[in-house]
Amino acid sequence: MGIPRTPLFLGLAGLIPFVWGLVTSFVPVSWMSDYFTGYGILADYAMVILPFMSGVIWGFATRATGKQAATLYIVSVIPALWAFFFILGEYALISAAVGFLVLLPIDNAAMKSGLAPAWWMKLRLLLTSVVVACLVIGHFAA
Repeated sequence: MGIPRTPLFLGLAGLIPFVWGLVTSFVPVSWMSDYFTGYGILADYAMVILPFMSGVIWGFATRATGKQAATLYIVSVIPALWAFFFILGEYALISAAVGFLVLLPIDNAAMKSGLAPAWWMKLRLLLTSVVVACLVIGHFAA
């Protein structure tokens, strides 16, 4: 099954700050604050999107029951806490990349159990591959 257009379009649009951050890691933009370019935007946007993914997992939990629901509710707070505690300092981008990679098995389990749509992992793999590449390359560009 293919990825529906709306989630695909919005997911790709959500990559813009990551790609912008990577590009401006190599091509400085002197008229913008460091918070909106390079390392700054990569770290800041990762700190926004990881908690967003917590909400996605919470949404999966609302469709589950019993022990599976409880497990997903517990797991759903991890990305937000990961962002809060580990996306800082000189390894912020690597920590963020790890956070996004750790989400993949959770997403896969949700899809396999019918809590996420059949196309979910196609979208997640596409988006995560771009996000992780931007974060890792951005780390080494800094």
